[in-house]
Amino acid sequence: MYACGGAPDASREGRSGNVLTDEEAAALAAIDEAALGRTLLELIGVPSVTGSAAESELQHQLAGRLEWLGMEVDLWSMDLPALRARPGFPGMEVPREEAWGLVGTTPDGGDGPTLILQGHVDVVPPGDLEAWGDGDPFVPRVTGDLVHGRGACDMKAGLAAHLAALAAIRAAGIRLRGRVAAHFVVGEEDGGIGAFGTLERGHGGDACVIAEPTGGTLITANAGALTFRIAVPGKAAHGSAREQGMSAVDAYLPLHRALAGLEAERNRDPSPLLAEYPIPYALSVGTVRSGDWASSVPDLLVAEGRLGVRLGEDPADARADLERCVARACAADPWLRDHPATVTWPGGQFASGRLPEGHPLPDVVREAFTDAVAGGPEPRQRGATYGSDLRLYTAAKIPTLQFGPGDIAVAHSDREHVSLREVLEVARTLVLTVLRTVGTK
Repeated sequence: MYACGGAPDASREGRSGNVLTDEEAAALAAIDEAALGRTLLELIGVPSVTGSAAESELQHQLAGRLEWLGMEVDLWSMDLPALRARPGFPGMEVPREEAWGLVGTTPDGGDGPTLILQGHVDVVPPGDLEAWGDGDPFVPRVTGDLVHGRGACDMKAGLAAHLAALAAIRAAGIRLRGRVAAHFVVGEEDGGIGAFGTLERGHGGDACVIAEPTGGTLITANAGALTFRIAVPGKAAHGSAREQGMSAVDAYLPLHRALAGLEAERNRDPSPLLAEYPIPYALSVGTVRSGDWASSVPDLLVAEGRLGVRLGEDPADARADLERCVARACAADPWLRDHPATVTWPGGQFASGRLPEGHPLPDVVREAFTDAVAGGPEPRQRGATYGSDLRLYTAAKIPTLQFGPGDIAVAHSDREHVSLREVLEVARTLVLTVLRTVGTK
C-alpha cells in the first residue's frame, strides 16, 4: 500500500522504524494548530442537525474551504426520489427536502492510488437544552484542552482533522503522485443517504479513512442496525370497565420478553472483533407509544427500536429472525394469536461492514500514528457495535476503516467533547497516511 517517494532522513526515524521523508517532515511541520482549533469551533457553531437547513449550509461552507485548498470541487443537489428507488437505498429517519453532496479532489494526481478522507457533517439534535447547563450546545466551550458542544467529537473534530491534513500538505508544496478525495456527506446519522448518493454519483477510491471518534483505536468492522416498528392491537373500552377491553400495553408485554430472549440468542459467540463488548448486537426498544386518553383502554401500541445486525449477516436474515420471534410470541398468547402484532421496517437500515482481512490499510495508519505522535500506545484494531458509513464503502469494494478523535461514549450526549490534542494527533496521522498511500512526485 505504500506508494510514497521522497528522500528519507535517518535522523527522523519514527517509533515504527520508518524514516520520515523530507516531504513527510515538511508536511507535519506545516500543520497550523491554531487554525485547526479555530476550524473546529467554527464547524461546531453551525447547528447542522440531520435533515435541517443548516446541514445544507455547512456543505456549502465546506465547499468554499475545499476550493480555497485548491481542490476540484463537486457540489451537487441529490435527486432524492431517484436515490430512494435505487437498490440498496439505506433509508432515512427524518423528513428531508434536500441533500447536498460534496467531494473535493486534489488536482495534481498522476498514476498513484486515490485515498478517500470521509466525514459526515450532520449531528443529532441536542436533546434537553437544560441538560447543557447555561450553555448553548452549538456555541462551543473550551475548557483547558477540551472542546464541548454538539458535534464536537461526532464528528466535527474529524472534519477539522481532514481539513488540517489537506492544508498542511498544500502548504508544504508537496505534489502527490495519486489523489486525495474528501467526501463530506450529509445524513449519516439517519441512514447514510449522503455516502450512498456520493457513491452512486461515481465517486470512489482505492481506500478510505473515516474520521469517526474511535478512542485511539482502529475500527475495521461495524455491526449493523435496523430500525423496526411493531404495532400491537388491543381493544378499546372505558377505563372503568377495562375487563370489557384489552389493553395494548398488556398485549405488548409478552412480545417485550420475547425480544429480550432474541437478543440473548443473537449475541452468542460474537466475532472476535466485537467480543470485548457486553452486547455486541443490541436489540433495543427506543420508543413505546400507546393510548390517547387516560380513562380509556388503549387499542394500539407502537414500539420502535433497533435490531443489531451481526458481522457478515444479510440484513434480510436479521429481519426474518425478528419477525419469526414476534410470530412465535403471538402464536403462544391467547389474545395475540387472534390479533397478531405486525412488524415493519422504517427509517435507517444499516448493514454490517468489514475491511477485508489482511488488507494493509490498518498497518499504514498504525505506523503513521506511531511515527507522527510522540509516546502513547499503538492503536489496536477492533470492531464497533454501531452502524456507520463504513458499510456503504466496503459494499462498494472500497477498503475502509475508521480512525478519528474523540470517544463514541460521549457522542449524542450533553457531555459531548473532544480533546484538541487528539484532533492534532489525528491530523498528523492523516498527513502521513495520505503521503504513504498516494505517494509523492
